[in-house]
Amino acid sequence: MDKFLEIAPHSLAIVLSRAGTEDSPTVTETLQHHHTGYEIFADFKAANMQHFWNKKVTDAISETFFLGWIDEHVLLIQGKEDHLEVLREGWMRRSLKPPRGFEIKCLGKL
Repeated sequence: MDKFLEIAPHSLAIVLSRAGTEDSPTVTETLQHHHTGYEIFADFKAANMQHFWNKKVTDAISETFFLGWIDEHVLLIQGKEDHLEVLREGWMRRSLKPPRGFEIKCLGKL
């Protein structure tokens, strides 16, 4: 018996946390509550489409799709496994950019 249940094939969970310090918050509470998961995904895509020096990341980002938004901190995306692997590598190299107002805490497979 498998230890893990696969919820959605070829998917990736991006765990986010709110950015900013107590002294200088980058996004107010009110502003963040008006964002939908899809808007946050669109912002994540836009921020990472700027990887003109790394065509693999740009291609991978352009081929991912919004899957869901859980508990206001987990962005679920779906795409081909090789594209998701490029995103994981980008995260390990700290070149994957978070959506505005957030920081990426970790990436995980669903």
